Amino acid sequence: KKQFLISITEDIMEIDDSLYSRQRYVLGDTAMHKMAQSHVFLSGMGGLGVEIAKNIVLAGIKTLTIHDTKQCQTWDLGNNFFIHEDDVRNRKNRTEAILHHIAELNPYVHVKLSTVPLDETTDLSFLQQYQCVILTETRLSLQKKINDFCRVQLPPIKFISADLYGICSRFFCDFGDQFEVYDTTGEEPKEIFIQSITQSNPGVITCIDNRTHKLETGQCVTFRDVNGMSALNGSTHTVSVLSPYSFSIGDTSNMEPYQHGGIALLIKMPKMFCFEKLEKQILNPSCLTVDFSKPEAPLEIHTAMLALDRFQEQHNRLPNIGCLQDAEQMLSIATSINESLENKEPVNEELVKWLSWTARGFLAPLAAAIGGIASQEVLIALTQKFSPVQQWLFVNSHTADKFLVKKCCFSVLERSQLQDLLRFCVCVCLCNRPLGMNRFLVGCGAIGCEMLKNFALLGVGSDSEKGMITITDPDLIEKSNLNRQFLFRPHHIQKPKSFTAAAATLEINPSLRINSQLHKVCPATENIYNDDFYTKLDVVITALDNVEARRYVDSRSVSNQCPLLDSGTMGTKGHTEVIVPYLTESYNSHRDPPEEEIPFCTLKSFPAVIEHAIQWARDKFESSFSHKPSLYNKFWQTYPSAEEVLERIKSGESLEGSFQVIKLLSRRPTYWEHCVQIARIKFEKYFKHKAVQLLHSFPLDTRLNDGSLFWQSPKRPPSPIEFDINDVLHFSFVVNAAKLFANTYNIPYTEQDLSKDVVFKIVSKVKIPEFRPSEKRVETDESVKKPELSSVNCEDERVAVDQLEKAIASGLSRKENLQLTIISFEKDDDSNGHIDFITAASNLRAKMYSIDPADRLKTKRIAGKIIPAIATATAAVSGLVALELIKVVGGHPFEAYRNCFFNLAIPIIVFTEAAEVKRTQVRDEISFTIWDRWTIYGKEDFTLLDFINAVREKYGIEPTMVVQGVKMLYVPVMPGHNKRLKLTMHKLVKPSADKKYVDLTVSFAPESDGDEDLPGPPVRYYFRQEN
Repeated sequence: KKQFLISITEDIMEIDDSLYSRQRYVLGDTAMHKMAQSHVFLSGMGGLGVEIAKNIVLAGIKTLTIHDTKQCQTWDLGNNFFIHEDDVRNRKNRTEAILHHIAELNPYVHVKLSTVPLDETTDLSFLQQYQCVILTETRLSLQKKINDFCRVQLPPIKFISADLYGICSRFFCDFGDQFEVYDTTGEEPKEIFIQSITQSNPGVITCIDNRTHKLETGQCVTFRDVNGMSALNGSTHTVSVLSPYSFSIGDTSNMEPYQHGGIALLIKMPKMFCFEKLEKQILNPSCLTVDFSKPEAPLEIHTAMLALDRFQEQHNRLPNIGCLQDAEQMLSIATSINESLENKEPVNEELVKWLSWTARGFLAPLAAAIGGIASQEVLIALTQKFSPVQQWLFVNSHTADKFLVKKCCFSVLERSQLQDLLRFCVCVCLCNRPLGMNRFLVGCGAIGCEMLKNFALLGVGSDSEKGMITITDPDLIEKSNLNRQFLFRPHHIQKPKSFTAAAATLEINPSLRINSQLHKVCPATENIYNDDFYTKLDVVITALDNVEARRYVDSRSVSNQCPLLDSGTMGTKGHTEVIVPYLTESYNSHRDPPEEEIPFCTLKSFPAVIEHAIQWARDKFESSFSHKPSLYNKFWQTYPSAEEVLERIKSGESLEGSFQVIKLLSRRPTYWEHCVQIARIKFEKYFKHKAVQLLHSFPLDTRLNDGSLFWQSPKRPPSPIEFDINDVLHFSFVVNAAKLFANTYNIPYTEQDLSKDVVFKIVSKVKIPEFRPSEKRVETDESVKKPELSSVNCEDERVAVDQLEKAIASGLSRKENLQLTIISFEKDDDSNGHIDFITAASNLRAKMYSIDPADRLKTKRIAGKIIPAIATATAAVSGLVALELIKVVGGHPFEAYRNCFFNLAIPIIVFTEAAEVKRTQVRDEISFTIWDRWTIYGKEDFTLLDFINAVREKYGIEPTMVVQGVKMLYVPVMPGHNKRLKLTMHKLVKPSADKKYVDLTVSFAPESDGDEDLPGPPVRYYFRQEN
């Protein structure tokens, strides 16, 4: 545990960024500190309790006490992933069985156990040591007693209860009469650039270039950099939204007229949330609606579960599986209870009966989903960050009474089997089907680990003859993964994710069959993940972190008509999407708007926000330490001798890249002092000369053609920076740039070389080049892209020859100097100086342009393009996906499937119907969807004309255009294309020897002249008849 040691002073705790970095971007340091000082009590170590325990220990609370009085039983193997067969045989208490498994998830968290009885007679004073109490598997009467106790404490102990019975689950929270949240959304406020401000009552503010402000009425903003109406600067005003691009504030009629510029910034204001105790909320529940097509569902489930509570109190047991008598009694109880409720819906008789029939069952995916949501509420209770659920959340397996649950399950039960609890919820045939099915899980990160756990509990891929789970992930485990990817431990660091995850999953369920691989799923591995591979699959599950990979896997799944379950998270946000052949649209059917690129001129000369400065610094890193060394190495691999290059240039030969490479060679440092000198000169160039040049090209009083000032928002005039070795930022830039140059040029240095004294001595002797203004045009057009490398003129060639001759004469062109080390950007290694360089460079640029700087943590997130992540969201997403998996396995109709989007910070959870597949009409009798594929079988002498005729004969319509990818095989209007009709398909397509077919795109003539050609489905052309 020494590598994880955390240092604590009186008020300051150092956060282990190497472990918590992704979560820090979700919660922030204030919340992390609060969490690390919190004590939590959690009762009930069944499937739901262990999910919550896992998530909050990974998050990093201080102490967790897990409580349970029950012994391990066989069916615990199907819901608690930390209980094993030995625990059942030895009849261990559930807390004793799982304690060390929970504790090893996070060495910063102290996990204790309690096995003392907790009932109506228990003295609850022991709970006073905790900030939050969580109850699972607890009778409602005891929940009410403990909730009352928690409310009267000062400050109130935050109370959470969660229950899962069969197909239904509920969650309740009570954080006291007044619970103050200091950040309700967790979203980072964005700077709003101002176009104009009216001198009126109220003053109306319009955003620059019709950019959206994303404000809400009632929020507060502050102002800075406003010219003219300067009284606004530093003041705070309440907003009234007028449009997405404008909003009003208070009276500005008596202020000076607005001139130009200005930035508005949202001020986050605390918000008070008021809760009612459980007993009162039972009668008049305040519910979070998750499916707006069924607004009555929460109250229906509330009544059904209250009836189940009453049944347990009366009989001291749950209803028997499939017992009609118990179900009728439950229905009678529900009707009676419903009459006493203040806020209610008519009793849903079907729901009550199905709950009665399945109450002894357990859906592990539902536990994962509810466990993730409940865990997030625990973190909200402890940190006062994000908006809490008020106060009930009900989730059931959607359309369970019609699709997930079938009466046939009640006649065949084998209680000794691990899957009993699943059998109680879904029919036996449906329960057995996952055992023999083939799954392909792409990615073994956070969602991948959670999915494998769900597979293990469901028994997916455990048939000894048929079932198989294929998993692949090319990545190795890093320390930052341990905060979310719960199958991994510190001793797994730098081991393959897929093999490690598979081994850990087999610990949960040894009967699984898992095929672990290390391949990336992409076009380069289509020889491995070919059509034969996909056609043997029953479903593909993606656990990926980028859109490009998702789109590729989706295209392969659609091409091979295989179901796909996709999901993803970003911080507290998550989404799931179910894609079923012939029923739904695919992932590629919808596209998010492309990410807005920063214009080249903005990056180069006119940054407006810190993101621009950080991207500029990242580009400098890539250019100096990766791109240029790569070009250098490639050049000298092509031309292995400097003498040969010199001779060829002198003979008039143009060698690509020679000018840039020779310049690098001639300026190559040979010892540490040279590296420091280069870094010091770079400082002068980047942060002084650049500013002086811009002010030379565009003096402060420069005006545009319309008479307006050139330097006005969002353009900021730069101010040259004078180097000061005593400035921490200046020193950091020089020393980290020097380190990177030394690493690139393979120059050794010592810790002493990095000291301030040594660096000061070197920089004090550096001769700084005198600034000479250039008349080179500065690009100001935001639509202009970054130019390619400029052409080399005669003067450049003469200089290159001169430099190369000097390099040869001085011995600088020795073979060992013709190879540089290419530095790949690595954000998670704090010792390599990469983030330190980018932080120093970007903040110096920000200072030069009067932009607010960013700390190292924020810089790392932006420069490293880090996706914020937290275990609560990944657990919830994986559970929701696994619920849809059960439906896919069962072959359910379209209306059974649900996509989900949630943001646990707001909180919002929305289930929607899957997107129904669209049908494209070609002719009255001819139509197709994305899932359709026409097939033509040819032979060796099959011509293009034969292909067109074959399509017409088989499908009743003649193609007018044939395209292969981006290659146009046949377009009649193009010159020479009619001659291609006689060419064979082999000659046109040029397939490799092992290629069996090619997918072509065809179009058809429109019915009316002047209309566009009609698209057709993909046509798979086989080069020979298949057996």
